[in-house]
Amino acid sequence: MNQSIIDFQRHNRLGVIEAIWGEHKTIQQISEILKKYQLESETALVTRLSKEKGEKLLVEFPSAEFHEISGCLTLGEFKECTSSEEVIILTGGTSDVGVASEAEIALNLHGIKTKLLIDVGVAGLHRLLDRLEEIKLAKVVIACAGMEGALPTVLAGLIPQPIIGLPVSVGYGISGGGKTAMEGMLASCAPGLLVVNIDNGYGAAMAAIRILLA
Repeated sequence: MNQSIIDFQRHNRLGVIEAIWGEHKTIQQISEILKKYQLESETALVTRLSKEKGEKLLVEFPSAEFHEISGCLTLGEFKECTSSEEVIILTGGTSDVGVASEAEIALNLHGIKTKLLIDVGVAGLHRLLDRLEEIKLAKVVIACAGMEGALPTVLAGLIPQPIIGLPVSVGYGISGGGKTAMEGMLASCAPGLLVVNIDNGYGAAMAAIRILLA
């Protein structure tokens, strides 16, 4: 069986850790990778895990923690939050929380302070406007939205901070599993809006870290 080659130097080189993609790996494959992390005394982040996989891995790695909402498993210590720099993560609706939580866990693992604001979508614009002064305190904002994906565009027209649009695979029919939200964000008239791939909470978190490190 092919052995996984893990980039343990990524954090020293880039300031971010390598995530383990769990969805298409077997429990045995993930287990072998996690053992390597333990041998190196490195903190591991596994993304896109089903509840079944997560619970089975906890039996073998009882010191790990499975975060069911996000489908993430962490093994090792979270870096202590020593900075006041904060990333605020917004969701258009409650259905976006899983993807938002993946971003939040990835940031917290790196010692980045976060705040999660749920259900501030543009269908009830007052909900966003009511939190605007709070949002302005952030260094970076991650805006998660499905359906037509308008939240990041609206936000980018209201505040000057870097905004990362995170399209979510939520919505009826033509929403196309997040494709409409992603295309809407990419076609945004708001200048400087950054967009990551559909449901890529980890990628949004790493983009935020790169901005904070700049």
